[in-house]
Amino acid sequence: MIRVQGISKEYRSGRGQIQALTDVSFTIEKNNTVAVFGKSGSGKTTLLYCLGGLERPERGKITCFGVEIHSLSEKALCLFQRRNIGFVFQHGNLLSYLTVYENIAFSLALNNFDGKTIAKRVHELLEKVGLAETGPALPHELSGGEVQRVSVARAIAHSPQMLLADEPTASLDTDTGRDLVQLMFNMGREHGCTMIIATHDQEIINLADAFLPLRDGKIEKEDG
Repeated sequence: MIRVQGISKEYRSGRGQIQALTDVSFTIEKNNTVAVFGKSGSGKTTLLYCLGGLERPERGKITCFGVEIHSLSEKALCLFQRRNIGFVFQHGNLLSYLTVYENIAFSLALNNFDGKTIAKRVHELLEKVGLAETGPALPHELSGGEVQRVSVARAIAHSPQMLLADEPTASLDTDTGRDLVQLMFNMGREHGCTMIIATHDQEIINLADAFLPLRDGKIEKEDG
């Protein structure tokens, strides 16, 4: 279970203080998929970054699978992220100097998988995402859809408990985006991930177990 209790997050900029999140609270049951949606600037990405430990809220707490993540030391938080969280970013964020194979293998190596297991796992994942022949390729040699498929494979490789995806289909055409959504849901459910997806994509919203509407950094209440 993931429990978010009263978190608020602020940023300071040349234009003054920006209130990105205000007193946000919710609970997500294990293995569920939640779509977080709202207009640009509503706080979707900030919320995902707080859930993944990439940003620290000024107030409130986040408990993931029994661990209050922002109470951990920096070293312990890094270890928790490495073992339990997978990220899919809007533009893939693959390491440009590593091959497709190496990008996926990297997260496994960080988690101390042995070489034989890594090789088997990477080849299996590339088969599942339909890119079996792309292992030696560099990211710039792939299409946008292919980059996102590799990004999903990398995020799921170490079987994390939580998969966080930030606008994964935003830069893709409709058909490619639809294929990626189906792939992500199939793989996430196969591996028992709790998935939180920030999105404008109606298909993701329709497929999710629940949705979380954000507006101006707050959970938007239903009318009535």
